Amino acid sequence: MLTLTFLGVGSAFAKRNYQSNALLEAWADSPERQEAPDDVLLIDFGTTGPIALYSLMHVPGFSYLSCDGAIYYPAVSKILITHLHSDHIGGLEELAAMNRHRYRCQQSNEGVRASLFGSARVLDDLWHHSLRGGLGAVDGRTAQLSDYFVPVVLEPGVVSDRAGMLDRFDISMFPTDHIRISERFDWPTFGVLITDRQTQETVLYSGDTRFDPDGIGAMMASASISFHEVALDQEPNPVHTTLAELRMLPQEVRQRTWLYHFGDNWNSGAFDDIGESFAGFAQPRVRYVLFE
Repeated sequence: MLTLTFLGVGSAFAKRNYQSNALLEAWADSPERQEAPDDVLLIDFGTTGPIALYSLMHVPGFSYLSCDGAIYYPAVSKILITHLHSDHIGGLEELAAMNRHRYRCQQSNEGVRASLFGSARVLDDLWHHSLRGGLGAVDGRTAQLSDYFVPVVLEPGVVSDRAGMLDRFDISMFPTDHIRISERFDWPTFGVLITDRQTQETVLYSGDTRFDPDGIGAMMASASISFHEVALDQEPNPVHTTLAELRMLPQEVRQRTWLYHFGDNWNSGAFDDIGESFAGFAQPRVRYVLFE
């Protein structure tokens, strides 16, 4: 079984929902019959990620994320970074420092290193332009990304056994049209495609993107479930997908699509009919079963 739980479902600037980061859990049996999953992969970990994970660990069924009242970061063995905005990477410094110092092995004196997946450019820029300022010195020497993580390059369309879960679920990335410097895909941003090897069913996680039916429409049409970002603004959005644009998708696709990455006005009353057109607004701290 594979489940997905949002730490938060809000946009980068949302204050009533944590930012949109998600926890994938693979189970040999099920969460009802296991105290902890067999494999865990975190999709992004933004500025609100630590407090969101702290909130999640108090929810029944997620106590494996807790250790003596603190977040037990070693429970997260894999992390995939879709792009470098702070709502997707802002919590990584805490995770890295806690794994290296609080959860250091007494025998080997080495910290815990989660596998960190991303494109080559994302991983390089993540260290040199984001994390190195706070993590660049350790134990009397300069540090590298590999002191805190096991970096694994995952390029678009490539299926890596190292990113797979339980030898059954494949994790791959695809480029998204989020921000353009001068042309499509020249600033790296990605969505995630999850495939069940047993059934060949797929689940799509859009990542941050403009409306791009030509780019990901076919994947959404064939996916059993899609999670798609949405901006609830009335005016056009230059870097995100508006609700009006998503309403242009075929009805059968919309009914299998959960919306996430929305603003604080989602329950203002203006969107009470969302369940008639889509699967609904995704909720945080709720396990969604992707594959039985």
